[in-house]
Amino acid sequence: MKRNRGRIVQIDSLDEFDRRFAQGARDLSGWRIMAVDLSQRSRELRAADVAGALFLGCVFDNHDEDSVRARGAVVFPEVPSVPVDTYRTTLYAPDELYDTEDYHSSLDARTYAWSQQNHSIDATLAEALHDHAIDAALAAWVSDRELVGVMGGHAFKRDESTYADAATLGWLLGQRLTVATGGGPGAMEAANLGGYLSAEDADSVEVALATLRRVPRFRPDIGAWSRAAFEVRERNGTGAASLGIPTWHYGHEPPNAFASAIAKYFHNAQREAILLEVCQAGIVFLPGAGGTVQEIFQDACENYYADESAVAPMVLVGGDYWTREFPAWPLLKSLAAGRPMEQHVHLVESVQDAAALVLEGRQ
Repeated sequence: MKRNRGRIVQIDSLDEFDRRFAQGARDLSGWRIMAVDLSQRSRELRAADVAGALFLGCVFDNHDEDSVRARGAVVFPEVPSVPVDTYRTTLYAPDELYDTEDYHSSLDARTYAWSQQNHSIDATLAEALHDHAIDAALAAWVSDRELVGVMGGHAFKRDESTYADAATLGWLLGQRLTVATGGGPGAMEAANLGGYLSAEDADSVEVALATLRRVPRFRPDIGAWSRAAFEVRERNGTGAASLGIPTWHYGHEPPNAFASAIAKYFHNAQREAILLEVCQAGIVFLPGAGGTVQEIFQDACENYYADESAVAPMVLVGGDYWTREFPAWPLLKSLAAGRPMEQHVHLVESVQDAAALVLEGRQ
């Protein structure tokens, strides 16, 4: 997120750099300049006090890079052979990750393959810089939105009623809030689909589901699975905004195409924490396995230590599932007893009830 006041100033465009210089800025201490082409700004750089400035992936002319280093700036150059832009200033769009007809040669697949190779220090640094850049871009994207999370299993198939229910949930929540998920297949894709179509009538969800059912799973052919999603997108246009936060840590889970903005991370632990943090309107937990159970109690830990004003609702869907098959509810209820979070944890039977609970709290 760009800061206009205080010690840290983030600059991610040449226009912003020029604007500040026009206003008389000459002390660049605390500036973080990301992926800006400064090859035509030699005069400005040489007139500035650059001690304490940080240049990330910037382009310089002639000896300007040596000059700013010598005068106390820190410069991180582009890291060669990295398939992604380590200093990007925006989140990914679905078309960007699925940039080829064949998924296995797409940016998403190439990046996962690269991430599994033996890494040098430069490559490890590139991953950290990339995830930092995604953090900044995500902070800017969520700053004027109210997000509600939907968590659930990646194994939901497009031709199952559970998938249709998750899409309905996303559609209901998207009427008032911005839907955020882990950005993968299954329940995550379905919720993003509902959010994507939330400006349309309910029939549009049914029409989309009919198309998607033709390729119910992402295995064995991710390309066919993603093409069905893009067919829905082509028919419906831009759609409403929703967020996906996937990770290359899970290479077997491709990102879904219905999140309009995709904050994809290399490091899963960072991604998990961020996903829970941005869902200030609460989280709905659909049936899932290890990952979803982890997210329930990670969220519960945040709420357990929060004061009343900072507790976010937690809504588990499926009484039998969460009390018998994966009995997270009894433990969650016990944790919440006597705490400010107690009145904010719920177990319901339907996605309609879950949406009503979340939206009732936003009135």
